Amino acid sequence: MEARPLSAAEQVDHLTNRIGDIDAAGPALRAVIETNPDAMAIAIERDAERRDGRVRGPLHGRPVLLKDNIDTGDAMLTSAGSLALTANRPRQDAPIAARLRAAGAVVLGKTNLSEWANMRSPHSSSGWSARGGQTLNPWDVTRSPGGSSSGSGAAVAAGLAPLAVGTETDGSIVCPASLNGVVGLKPTVGLLPGAGIVPIAHSQDTAGPMARSVREVAALLEVLAGRPGYTAACTDDAAADGLAGVRIGVARTCFGDHGGTDAVAEAALSLLSAAGAELVDPADLPTFPSYDAGDDELTVLLHELKHDLEAYLGDRPDGTPRTLAELIAFNRSHADRELAWFGQEFFEQAADLGDLTAPAYVEARDRGRRRAGAEGIDAVAAEHRLDVFVAPAFSPAWKIDLVNGDQMTGGKATTAPAIAGYPILSVPMGLVHGLPVGLAVFGPAGCEAMLLRVAHVVELRLGLLRDGALVPPV
Repeated sequence: MEARPLSAAEQVDHLTNRIGDIDAAGPALRAVIETNPDAMAIAIERDAERRDGRVRGPLHGRPVLLKDNIDTGDAMLTSAGSLALTANRPRQDAPIAARLRAAGAVVLGKTNLSEWANMRSPHSSSGWSARGGQTLNPWDVTRSPGGSSSGSGAAVAAGLAPLAVGTETDGSIVCPASLNGVVGLKPTVGLLPGAGIVPIAHSQDTAGPMARSVREVAALLEVLAGRPGYTAACTDDAAADGLAGVRIGVARTCFGDHGGTDAVAEAALSLLSAAGAELVDPADLPTFPSYDAGDDELTVLLHELKHDLEAYLGDRPDGTPRTLAELIAFNRSHADRELAWFGQEFFEQAADLGDLTAPAYVEARDRGRRRAGAEGIDAVAAEHRLDVFVAPAFSPAWKIDLVNGDQMTGGKATTAPAIAGYPILSVPMGLVHGLPVGLAVFGPAGCEAMLLRVAHVVELRLGLLRDGALVPPV
């Protein structure tokens, strides 16, 4: 903003027109579910503050999109993509939205998502919601944008906003970041306040930043987390030997899903080594994937879904379902629109479960945390003195198939960090058949700065932003 003559109002005008041209019309990406009618007025205020020398920080006047499960106390809805919440106009901002406004950012709108953050049915199509329709991937509109922060990833890739905020329980930031060729970071659970966000499970849920570059993600994380220091990990001279002394474990059990993706990942490993990193290869987690984490994770998610979602719904305005049973009934009564492509099996399973004192829940939660964290990431990191782990994030985007649901491959790297509540990041590492794929970087709790440092070196060494290779054809 200091270096370019483009004002906040000019940015909002440009982006609003672009959203109309290629999101609502043209290829109709459906990445943005709603624009903020107050965005221009806010931008004009921020420009006036800048002229008066009252700059709130690096994001002053910068437009940002929020996933449509993050409360904003303004004219916009927070619907999680569901018709059941089209009366949900929150009374106040979620804390992370309030932090963005206080930092001078302009909330431009809300992004489409996999309805209920992909926790309604195992047969869903990522990026589809009854309210927003099917989000498309700007690299190939026949392919999935990934989920559940689908609109956030697609919008940033297509230049509908420079910054976006997604949320993740397991893979919901990392997947769309990888498939859309942007950077996405899921922080350590608890680093960001979770209030005012439509929940799935408090033990795994968190919001996180998404942007075109690692530095922008770091700047956005500083505001969301309310603490400085992350942009310092993105130094201009990092491409030379910016990883000297950094020990990186290669999670080999996360390879093998797609030959082209593996080949690009091998090239990324060479770049890390050339930047001074010491690679420990392999550095696999003894409990993943040999430990069948899926059953324990699903048990935890379903129990917490019932508890957490009902707590959120219970504080909503009149006219919205207040319980999971009422939500299930709403979907059945609007089946022609809500259940046209897939069901609500997860909702129905969760509705029959006990509370958070149930032995099955407690045992699954404790076993999962132990095997993913203490016996998994923490143990291997300590044994090999590792700073972080790397692996392919996801394979290239699959074809959208509303009839059969997602046909994804890859994604093995997200589960252990998700269950442990640890951070994970996806940074573009190249193109496979013209489709972007990301490198997943993850590690112990609180290692966000190191994730950003490693990802920044990958970004600089590859030069994809510099060469314009990460501009989708749409």
